[in-house]
Amino acid sequence: MAPDIEPRLLRAFTAVADELHFTRAAARLYVAQQALSRDIRRLERDLGTELFVRTTRQVTLTADGERLLPYAQAVLTAHDDLTAAFAGTGPRPLLVDLNSPGMSNARVLDLARELAPDCELMARFESGLTGAAAEILAGRLDVSFGRVAGLDAAVRARLDWQPVRYEPMAVILPNDHPLAERAEVELSALAGEALYAGAGNPRTLEWTDLAARLFAEHGVRVAPPAPLAVGVEEFRRVMAKSRTPVLVVVDFQAMPDTVLRPLVAPVPLAPVALVWRKGLRHPGLDALRTAAAELAADENWLVIPDGAWLPAADAAAMSGTVRPRALTPRPYVG
Repeated sequence: MAPDIEPRLLRAFTAVADELHFTRAAARLYVAQQALSRDIRRLERDLGTELFVRTTRQVTLTADGERLLPYAQAVLTAHDDLTAAFAGTGPRPLLVDLNSPGMSNARVLDLARELAPDCELMARFESGLTGAAAEILAGRLDVSFGRVAGLDAAVRARLDWQPVRYEPMAVILPNDHPLAERAEVELSALAGEALYAGAGNPRTLEWTDLAARLFAEHGVRVAPPAPLAVGVEEFRRVMAKSRTPVLVVVDFQAMPDTVLRPLVAPVPLAPVALVWRKGLRHPGLDALRTAAAELAADENWLVIPDGAWLPAADAAAMSGTVRPRALTPRPYVG
C-alpha cells in the first residue's frame, strides 16, 4: 500500500526541484537546511526511491524525481485550493506576466478576467520569456507569454503551453529615417542596417535568437547591446537616445518621434504561446486558456499567411503543445 505523504514533504521536494540547491530551497521555505534534508530523506524512504543525485557541485533530479514532480505540483495546487476554499478567501491570485503592456497578451488577460470575475489575475510586465520561465519554475510567477522554441530544452520540458498567435513583426524607425515614409518596409530594404533585438539582455534570449535567424537570411545585423531598461518608459528613453531601429511586433506601443512599420516580403512571424508550469491547476489558468482559444479563433491569430517567414523549430514547438481539455473555467465555491 502506498504511504500517506504529508504535503510538507512534497513542498520540500518541489522547492529543491525548482532551485536544484538545498540552501536556496531552505531559505525559500524558511526552514533550516538540515530540516529540509531530513524531509527529503523521509520522502525518499516513504517512496522507496532516490529523488535527487547530490554531489559537492550540483543537485539534479533522478528519473523518479522527474516522474514525481508533476504529481507533487498537482497535489500541492489542489491542497492550496482546498485550504483557500474552506478559508473563504477564494483561489489564490494568479501572477501573469504580459511582457509589455498594450499587446495581444493584454487582450487575452482582459477577456479572462471577464470569464472568471471571481479570480484575481495579477498582471506584471517583464520583457522576455527566458526570464519569465525561470521565475515560473522558481514558483515566483504562474503564467507568461512568448516564444517557446527559444527556451532551453531542459526548461521547456518542465513547462506546458498553448498557442496564442503568430504575430507579424514590425520595425520602429526614427521619424527622419529614410524608410520612415513607407507604409510597409521590405526586409531587403533593411540590408546593411543594425536593428535592436534585445542583444545582451539575459531575459530576452529567445527574442534575440529569433531576430538573428531572421536577419541572417536578409543581410540585417543585430545591434550591439544597449543599457538594460526595465519598464516601457525607460526602454523608450534609451531607444530615443540611441536612435537605433528596433525589431518589434505590430501591436507594440508607439514611441515618441518614431514610426512603426510592418515588415513584408516576406512577413516574419513571432510565435506567441501561453506558458505555465507543468501540473499547475487554477481556475484563472482555465480562463486564460479559454480566452486565448476564443481570440485566436475569432481573429485568425493562428493562421499562417502564404509565404510568411517562420522557423521550422517554432512551427514544431507550437504544434507540440498541450491541447485544451475543457476550456470552460471551473466555478469557484467559496
